[in-house]
Amino acid sequence: MDTVKFVIITGLSGAGKSVALRAMEDLGYFCIDNLPPDLIPRFAQLLAAPENLVDRVALVIDVRGGAFFDRIREALKEIEGRVAVLFLEADDSTLIRRFKETRRSHPLGSQGSIGDVLDRERSLLTGLRRRADHVVDTSEMQPTDLRNRVFQVFGDGERGVGPYVSVVSFGFKHGIPSDADLVFDVRFLPNPHYDEDLRPLTGLNARVRDFVASSPLTQEFFARLMDLLDFLVPHYRAEGKTQLVIAIGCTGGRHRSVALAGMLGDELRDRSLSVTVEHRGIDAVAGAPDSPEAGEDGP
Repeated sequence: MDTVKFVIITGLSGAGKSVALRAMEDLGYFCIDNLPPDLIPRFAQLLAAPENLVDRVALVIDVRGGAFFDRIREALKEIEGRVAVLFLEADDSTLIRRFKETRRSHPLGSQGSIGDVLDRERSLLTGLRRRADHVVDTSEMQPTDLRNRVFQVFGDGERGVGPYVSVVSFGFKHGIPSDADLVFDVRFLPNPHYDEDLRPLTGLNARVRDFVASSPLTQEFFARLMDLLDFLVPHYRAEGKTQLVIAIGCTGGRHRSVALAGMLGDELRDRSLSVTVEHRGIDAVAGAPDSPEAGEDGP
C-alpha cells in the first residue's frame, strides 16, 4: 500500500517517547518501539503489499538502536514524502529528575557522567532534530499534556476526541460487567415485562423502545444522565482516559437496559464521540432476540 503514512517519534531519552507512542496507538496507528533503521525499508515493502490493511504507522527510533542508528538518514529516504518526524526534548535538569524518579539508566549510561551522556545524545540526534517536522519541549509537560499535543498534531476529525465510549446493557441477574467504569441501575423505570404484547420482545424492538422512552420518569432520568456525562467526559478526556465503559442494567438485560443503551449511544454520537453499543444480557437466555422463546425480563 503506497499511501501508508509514517510518523517517526524520536528525541532524548526521558523526554516522553513512550507516552507519545501510546497516544499514537490511541489514534489508530500501528506502533513499533525501537525499530532498527535498517528494517524501515523492508517494513515499508511489506506494507506496500496489496493485502495490507495498515495505512498509518508510528515508529520510535532513538539511540537504543546502537550502531544501526547511524543509518537513519538513508532509511528515511525510502519513505520520503510519507513521513513526519516528531522530536521530543527536555532540559537536562528535567531529564535527570525523570531518570531518578523512574530509577532507569540512560541507554548511553556507561559512557560518562549523566551530563556527558546527555551532551553525547544531543550530538547524535542533531541531524534528526534538524529534520524534524515537529519539535516539542516536554520540560514543563505532564503526560496528559504531551498526549493532548500529539492528538492536536496528528489527530484527524473524530480521532483523538476521546474517550472512546462503549455503552453496555446487562441484566443484574447475570452479574455486573467487570470492565464497567460507570454503572446505572434502571430497574426503577416502567417495565415492559408486564405488558403481554411487549414481554416476548427486546429493547431492540421499536415498540419496546417507545414504551420505555415515553415514560416521564425515563425522560427525566435520561436528561439528568446526559447532564452528568456532559460534565464527566471532558474531565476524563483531560486526564487522558482513552476508553469509557458505561453499563446500563435492568433485571434481565432484555428490555429497559437495551432500550436505554441504544438511546444513550445515539445521543453520545450526536456529541461527536466514538461509540459502540453492546447488549450482554439479550442472548443470555435461550432463543433469538424478539422471539417468543427468548425469555423474560422479570421484575
